[in-house]
Amino acid sequence: MRRLFLIDNLQPFSTNIRSSIRVKQKEKRHFCDPSLAASLLNLTPRKLINDLNTFGFLFESLVERDLKIYGESFGAKLLHYQDYKGHEIDAALELEDGRWCAFEIKLGGHQIDEAAKNLIKINNSIVSNGGRGPSVMCVICGMSNAAYLRDDGVYVVPITALKQQFTMNK
Repeated sequence: MRRLFLIDNLQPFSTNIRSSIRVKQKEKRHFCDPSLAASLLNLTPRKLINDLNTFGFLFESLVERDLKIYGESFGAKLLHYQDYKGHEIDAALELEDGRWCAFEIKLGGHQIDEAAKNLIKINNSIVSNGGRGPSVMCVICGMSNAAYLRDDGVYVVPITALKQQFTMNK
């Protein structure tokens, strides 16, 4: 399925290059395009509106696909983070120089606070264990009107702003 470009799984990420997490953790499975999953499940817009959990999973997959494409344009690699305690970050964009960015992806604006708290908690855990924290912590949201920096240092960015932001930084 990989050779047919149907799946494009995300490899695990760890801040420590020699970490067993990079070897032992499983890939995060993805179709190359989330519309494949929607089609296989025979989803319609009405069905998705009535099942926001599934809609959220498809939205997360869509954003990760876009992050991967934008990141690859400047040599970055998209990975996923999960430690042995079960803490996870939806996406980690690793730059060639070792810096990385942490992304939580949420469909609704009411999930921003929870996502930001998760990023901060994992950042604190990584740093307290001697790891290198993310250069940027960001919540990408489907239902947000503007990009802004929260008081806790977490960026909130609507999905619609990604293309413009990556194009400007290139």
